[in-house]
Amino acid sequence: MRKRYLFFSSLLLIGSGVSSFLTIFSIPKHPQLLTVNEEGEEQPLVCYQGEPQHVLDRNGELNVLVWNIYKQNRGEWASALTGFSSDADLLLLQEASMNEPLKQWIAQNNWDGAQANAFRVLGESTGVLNLSKLMPSLACAYTEVEPWLHLPKSGIYAEYPLSTGETLASVNLHAVNFTYGTAEYEAQLGRLLDRLAHHQGPIILAGDFNSWSSRRMHVLTHALSDIGLREVAFDPDNRITFFNDLPLDHVFYRGLTLNSARVPETQASDHNPMLVSFSLTREQQ
Repeated sequence: MRKRYLFFSSLLLIGSGVSSFLTIFSIPKHPQLLTVNEEGEEQPLVCYQGEPQHVLDRNGELNVLVWNIYKQNRGEWASALTGFSSDADLLLLQEASMNEPLKQWIAQNNWDGAQANAFRVLGESTGVLNLSKLMPSLACAYTEVEPWLHLPKSGIYAEYPLSTGETLASVNLHAVNFTYGTAEYEAQLGRLLDRLAHHQGPIILAGDFNSWSSRRMHVLTHALSDIGLREVAFDPDNRITFFNDLPLDHVFYRGLTLNSARVPETQASDHNPMLVSFSLTREQQ
């Protein structure tokens, strides 16, 4: 009798835990892209296509902010994001929680863009977020489920028109973190790199790669070398690192000239932002 009681008590606890998890977290069955504009509207899509009336760069210069904003969990995130994005043309953000304060910040600063809805926490979507002063001509959401936590990490493949007549292909990535090996890591990278491999123009691949092991770094560098991407170097390098000094955040590029790159330190997130400036001319070999 006691064993039966313990068995059913265990089932009730498991059921209660699953029920609580489903109440807090809502996970889309398929990758979901949410369009975001200054009115704060969201339209769930798989991919977005449009015809921008402007170009992404400003007179051949392209400034990019890449930052994991830690779900805006720290009070000074808004002022820090305003300062870091003041000269940016493209914002590639990770761990963005689409709550009311972030919607208000987007509206106040007249940004447009798209978010990959990896999952919702109490109704608020969380995932990578692209922002610029124009909507991309194409944007698609990608997700990969964490095998331990069973919550997806997300990525966005997007294309933007440039003043040279070319199209910039960008990938904003938050890579899977806790895995037994590198299979899920390779799968997530592979789907996005397949898109980049067919692109003929400039490329930017950036985000939080969770590259905390030598095996992951090997997978990453080998895959990117196959399509001719180079990594942005920072000096001083204030990127967050794992205990083995491997940085988690990266910016890779092709078909652009790198002008400057810096990583200012901040307490507004558990990651420091990467600010990178490019020119729309062929990179120097």
